[in-house]
Amino acid sequence: MPAHEQMDRWGDESAEAALPGRRLSELVEQAVRCTADCCGASSMVCEAGAERPAAVTHPDLAGLVAVQLRSGDGPIPDALERGEAVDSADLLRDERWPEYRAMALDSGVRSSVTLPFRRSGLTVTLSLYSFRPGALENASHGPVQALGDLAASCLVRDRSYRAALTELGHLGTALRSRPVVDQACGIVMHVLGCDADAAFGVLRRISQGTNRKLADVASGVVSRRGRGLERDLAALMN
Repeated sequence: MPAHEQMDRWGDESAEAALPGRRLSELVEQAVRCTADCCGASSMVCEAGAERPAAVTHPDLAGLVAVQLRSGDGPIPDALERGEAVDSADLLRDERWPEYRAMALDSGVRSSVTLPFRRSGLTVTLSLYSFRPGALENASHGPVQALGDLAASCLVRDRSYRAALTELGHLGTALRSRPVVDQACGIVMHVLGCDADAAFGVLRRISQGTNRKLADVASGVVSRRGRGLERDLAALMN
């Protein structure tokens, strides 16, 4: 696929494209295609207080990611801590990360490089693997740098997009429930002889005390026209 078509795909703001897993899958697939001697790739999103979505091009690589997260030792943790690329030209001779090295060598992986891409409190890691020693020494200066930068920017944009949709959803719900809440406030004002602020406070206390949505409480008041609620409503005024 031509580079400009890849960029267009990553610019898609559909609900499916906005999923982190989809972004990461595209990243690892493209990274392998454009890196010579690369036998596979993995990627992960790290964000404070959030889950860590990940993607791999081969099932065996999931174990290499998992062992690093479990032990806190490996090129991914090191790249996250240092904020720069971490590589191993030959894992057979490298003395770092014993658990990661053992699993990588058992899978036939001889060299790897992990690149971090930071944007607005979010970090994307991209790890490349090769069956040959020294095969990935120049990978961090190749096309994967642009791919990682783009993926991180898209993920930040996706996060903002989802947050906006959530806010719009809440706003829409509030707007739809506003008429019935206003009507219920009017009934409470009539029953108790209070002002609008006091009436809304009564409805809110009922909502909190019964663990029901404010709109549901308001609907109940409206459906009964306040009948039979005088004593209960009056008690909430105190």
